[in-house]
Amino acid sequence: MPRKDVLETKIYVLDTNILLHEPLAFLSFKENDVVVPMTVLEELDHIKDSKKDVARDARVSIRAMEDLLHDATPEELMRGVSMKGLAAGDNAPVGALSIFVDHGMPVSQQVFTSNENDNRIINSALHLQAKMSPRQVILVTKDINMRLKAKGAGLGHVEDYRTDQLISDIKYLSKGYHQFSGDFWDTIKAVDSRTEGRDTIHTIDRKVLPEAYVNEFLLDDSQHFAGIVESVTKDSLDVLDLGYERLMGRKAWGITPKNIGQAMGLHALLDPHIDLVILTGPAGSGKTLLALAAALEMVVERNMYDKIIVTRSTPEIAESIGFLPGTEEEKMAPWLAAITDSLEVLHKNDENVKGSMSYIMEKANIQFKSVNFMRGRSIQNAIVLLDESQNLTAAQLKTIITRCGEGTKLICSGNLAQIDSNYLSALTSGLTYIVERFKNFSGSATLNLDGVVRSRLAEFAEKEL
Repeated sequence: MPRKDVLETKIYVLDTNILLHEPLAFLSFKENDVVVPMTVLEELDHIKDSKKDVARDARVSIRAMEDLLHDATPEELMRGVSMKGLAAGDNAPVGALSIFVDHGMPVSQQVFTSNENDNRIINSALHLQAKMSPRQVILVTKDINMRLKAKGAGLGHVEDYRTDQLISDIKYLSKGYHQFSGDFWDTIKAVDSRTEGRDTIHTIDRKVLPEAYVNEFLLDDSQHFAGIVESVTKDSLDVLDLGYERLMGRKAWGITPKNIGQAMGLHALLDPHIDLVILTGPAGSGKTLLALAAALEMVVERNMYDKIIVTRSTPEIAESIGFLPGTEEEKMAPWLAAITDSLEVLHKNDENVKGSMSYIMEKANIQFKSVNFMRGRSIQNAIVLLDESQNLTAAQLKTIITRCGEGTKLICSGNLAQIDSNYLSALTSGLTYIVERFKNFSGSATLNLDGVVRSRLAEFAEKEL
């Protein structure tokens, strides 16, 4: 009979997509034991030699497990090898990692008799549930359909992998601004204002907004005051007075904001001290158009950067892009139509729209790149527009952000209501992750553009459908 303290720990069975999502995920379960079915190792083996973007993650995971298990005997491998010294500090309680041989299980012990990989992994979890009772066995997978199948087959506990989930509900995601009800100045009891050049900075009590963070915009209902938090100390906030009308009057590449959300977004985009701008919001809120207009303004008009690199995740062509005819830009064109559409809008009043677009693409040195080929590069003095970033994991976004060298500005845009990935939700998307992770970084700003300005038809569809 196992000891009571062992009975209180859990057994986590990991699906392949967990180790592709986070290669060292098996180290994240504290004092609980982790089981990796043989089918998962086979899938990792198949993926590690492919041309898929996740091949590197598969190799990292395999190496990490091999480092832990290389001295273990076959018996120890099945029984479990302690993860002490790897998962946490020396004194922290840790569990064991074991490999479960799910091949050749008697048909009498299989709920699913068809030989699909998902079914074999679920069979493993069900077998362990029956064998290890009363210990709790939990299947961890990002595949929603697999979670439903496992529960339907009688598995008591099925979970998504949540260690990289920073918020419990998408409604708590930072919007990048705080709106005071009534007049902002009515809430202020004491203020110390000073002028620096043309800027006016107000120092106010931290208690006015205890959760404030740097580069958070401040608005009120009077539509007179608009400011941005410049710095945060234990007792006070420094707020740069932007002025509502001045903010609405900002321009970039001939366009002006249609609402205050766009105005705040444009301010962040044009600020040379902000290296990362994250734009979230529904389709039609102006994310791509604003980002492109600001990029053209800073590259062509102000000569602040050398080029514009436009990129997005293209899983459909990740494997075949090298063999298709044409340049990388030509292959990327169908996936980046949103950018060329926006470029067309910005030049719709020109006499020769196509001629203007060609001229500007050359003048601004606009390059179309696939995210899958960004790894290993170092991008200097450029503006990087990362479109549709809601479909990327935190690890993929980290890969792109760490490519940004000196003098590079990264603009990430995405709509968390339009996630195409099988394994991501609004809560686990890399876009949600970086919004929360970079919230307190003085070199970044987040803006949620919540007004649809594409057309009244699009606005009605966004609200009612």
